Amino acid sequence: MKPLVTLDTDFDGARFHAACTRHGGRRLHYIALAPRPVDASQLPEPWRSLWPPCVPGLHRMASRDGLVILDVLIGEPDACLAQLSASVDEVHLAWVPPAATVLARLMVDGARLHAVHLDEAQRVALQKNGFVFDESRLRAVFYARRGEGVATAAPERRAIVIGAGVAGAAACERLAARGWKVTLVERHAQPASEASGNLAGIFMPQLSKDDNIATRLVRAAYLYSLRYWESLGGIGAAFDGAQCGVLQLARDGAHAQVQRQIAAGGQYPPGFARWLDAPEAAAMLGAPAPDGAWWFAQGGWARPSSVCAAMLDACGALLTRRFSSSALRLERGDGEWLLRDAQGALIAAAPTVILAAGTGAVDFEQAAGLPLDAVRGQVTHLAEGSLPSLPFVVCREAYMTPAHQGIVCVGASYDADADASVRAASQHDNIGKIADILGVVPFDAPLAGRTGFRCVAPDRLPLAGALPDPGVPGRCERLRDVPRWPGLHGLLGYASRGLIWAPLAAELLACQLEGEPLPVEAQLAAALDPARFLLRERRRNA
Repeated sequence: MKPLVTLDTDFDGARFHAACTRHGGRRLHYIALAPRPVDASQLPEPWRSLWPPCVPGLHRMASRDGLVILDVLIGEPDACLAQLSASVDEVHLAWVPPAATVLARLMVDGARLHAVHLDEAQRVALQKNGFVFDESRLRAVFYARRGEGVATAAPERRAIVIGAGVAGAAACERLAARGWKVTLVERHAQPASEASGNLAGIFMPQLSKDDNIATRLVRAAYLYSLRYWESLGGIGAAFDGAQCGVLQLARDGAHAQVQRQIAAGGQYPPGFARWLDAPEAAAMLGAPAPDGAWWFAQGGWARPSSVCAAMLDACGALLTRRFSSSALRLERGDGEWLLRDAQGALIAAAPTVILAAGTGAVDFEQAAGLPLDAVRGQVTHLAEGSLPSLPFVVCREAYMTPAHQGIVCVGASYDADADASVRAASQHDNIGKIADILGVVPFDAPLAGRTGFRCVAPDRLPLAGALPDPGVPGRCERLRDVPRWPGLHGLLGYASRGLIWAPLAAELLACQLEGEPLPVEAQLAAALDPARFLLRERRRNA
């Protein structure tokens, strides 16, 4: 059954609690604008512990049984409302947006409105946009104009996911959580055998002076992942890793000056990001840190393969695994995609296919034009005690994780070649960079580590959504104009942040498939649309 979608234009804990109480077992999706800080201590569990830091953006939380989803949009309310992508069944109107069309855009036919206060001009504006009021003059029903509000058919919940790294595993889990039957196809004998096979990946936010789209996306992915991992059982419990904190050192004096300006802006609460001047940073590091550092207390590291295993285990009986299967060809027939191997034998068939195989996606004819590059990354494995021991992750030009099972991970190189071997030059470079950070003399160590290849798009952002079909001609002015392959989607281009991109991008795609409210602002969803590159090309050639 479709969830009841409620919009509250000024979050009220009592109103939210009442909605949770009366939803009667039906799934509830509660969307609330929070134009001012909320005292989370007044909320019941689990919402108190899930409540996000007071940083701008859309923050998604879920009850333990999954029946209640709470989306909180922190920021200027008009801007937040304009960026919301949802089909709303009821709205609690604490204030009226300057343009009633912004609100009407979100309403389904028959949606109910409950207003706190309306003057005559506001009521007239709402009436002109489809709201019909009762005698109270504070309650209304929205009636869509002819041709609007047409219900779309529910998708057939069967999908093939190609690729069993963090991208594919997260896709499987997010779809299975909604009752989809998923066939996971992987050419290796086990999951996380390529870029997701590193012993450790680090997770932390990204900061910028202008709070640009990339920064907002990374922040959203980071915070969503922290809550998502808790739902799986927790870091260090359900999978290997530790939320031990990350110390990110400034690169030089000029970089530090910008970071101090960001800190002075007061946008970030200390629990999310705290700027440390040189003395405090040096005390933590145990070495000179003349340019200061950011301390991300909620950051840390995790082993991607164990995260994959936890996500796949959460799928239960809805997941079918087809490993050691080299999928090479996709064909469309009778409303389904047919996935075949090199000999033409059928591996699986389903109406929906999700390519999550990194740069391997471009081996399929339908995705051959996607601008994805493979960037080499070598991680060095050092024996515990080879470097000064730290209980947290430290990074600048390189990163170092705390020792786990006797191994410290240092890396990673960023190379433009296709050499898959572990080579001495990259090892020396990794050790030299981390030795400089820690204030020790570079040293030789036994050649040990791992080489993987990051999948990177030109703008360094992921691709999450329906894949474009460049073979269909036509002029395109907007993303919605770009032709798409029916039922073919991508989760690609995660570069160096696959751990945190994977959960949010999979949730975004699952919401798109189900017609649910999106977990990010519309502008951010558009920034991840795989059709953005074809749109730019067609605009240039128009």
